[in-house]
Amino acid sequence: MSFSPIFPGTVDAAGQPATLGVMGGGQLGRMFVHAAQRLGYFTAVLDPDPTSPAGRVSHYHIQTAYRDENGLAQLASLCAAITTEFENVPADALQTLAVDRPVAPGAAAVAIAQNRIEEKAHFTASAGMAGVTCAPYAVIETSAQLAAVPADLLPGILKTARMGYDGKGQVRVKTAAELAAAWADLKQVPCVLEKLLPLKAECSVIVARGWDGTITGFAPQYNVHVDGILAVTAAYEGNMPAALAQRARAATESIANHIAYVGVLCVEFFVIDDGSADGALVVNEMAPRPHNSGHYTMDACDVSQFDLQVHAMAGLPLPQPRQHSPAIMLNLLGDLWFDAADQLRTPDWQAVLALPGTHLHLYGKLEARAGRKMGHLTVTGADVASVTAVARQAAQLLGLPGLDALR
Repeated sequence: MSFSPIFPGTVDAAGQPATLGVMGGGQLGRMFVHAAQRLGYFTAVLDPDPTSPAGRVSHYHIQTAYRDENGLAQLASLCAAITTEFENVPADALQTLAVDRPVAPGAAAVAIAQNRIEEKAHFTASAGMAGVTCAPYAVIETSAQLAAVPADLLPGILKTARMGYDGKGQVRVKTAAELAAAWADLKQVPCVLEKLLPLKAECSVIVARGWDGTITGFAPQYNVHVDGILAVTAAYEGNMPAALAQRARAATESIANHIAYVGVLCVEFFVIDDGSADGALVVNEMAPRPHNSGHYTMDACDVSQFDLQVHAMAGLPLPQPRQHSPAIMLNLLGDLWFDAADQLRTPDWQAVLALPGTHLHLYGKLEARAGRKMGHLTVTGADVASVTAVARQAAQLLGLPGLDALR
């Protein structure tokens, strides 16, 4: 499909501003909607939840299932271009939309991110050109493949090929017997077994790529996960060795360019202890959308990841973001809304917001649940020491884990 830029402020024959659409109504969709509306675009959200965070703030909320033909037709009729806010939106629905409208990222890219087997193959073909590899792995789709797993891949992590996120669909196994039992527990669905490697750290890189191949993005973020869910992101100069940061950025650009990706892409990496001072870089997975680890960009940069998402899909120039402040982002899960007796409470925002450089973002979700992403808190300041000190105070006030793992 040929593409012409969708400029802010343009209107159709009926005087209607150009509308940008998003599949998915969660917090990422909500922040995309806000970024698009700042430029004067109308927005449309397709999500089945009547109280979805993005749907509640958008000009249009199409409340249907993601494969509903009427809903997709309505979204296509309203919008000049369409994106997605989560990787598990059906790729075939994006393909349907792409018949009539520009869709960024495209269905093929999203389909790769939805299947670890395809994702590993893509990484091998693309990140390898930047000198970055995957963890050693084996594909397990049949009993014969299970029996043929090399012994040196154990201990390892068995991951379902599809629908795994935030640590779900993953089982650690030490022996062949444990591997067989875990695969049986997972109903023998297609899986990938990854060799368990000595982990030093985790990081991510966010880039944006335009329809013309222009690519820009942010310096790598240093991430801390707790129970498989992102807890802390540290974004400042020196958060990780410079050579590793350069290699991670180069690998991410190669991953995006290899499939002519359009939109915002996040690639997550492991830093492995290989005996060297810095460690070695291993690519883990990609998210074809803005990412939790990039939320700090709304407060610490002159262009956020959501601004780049709007620019990329609309064909606008992709500026190189400038980070004006060091930042630490703390993820706020629904657990904070419950006390030790499991009674509902309100976190002590009064004390947290009295701290200098704190930026609270709550996502408008009506029900707090354990493990549910309810918001995030970003701390910015003049230097890394002051930001770290305030982040530790905030974490102590809220009872948040993960700060001790920072470099």
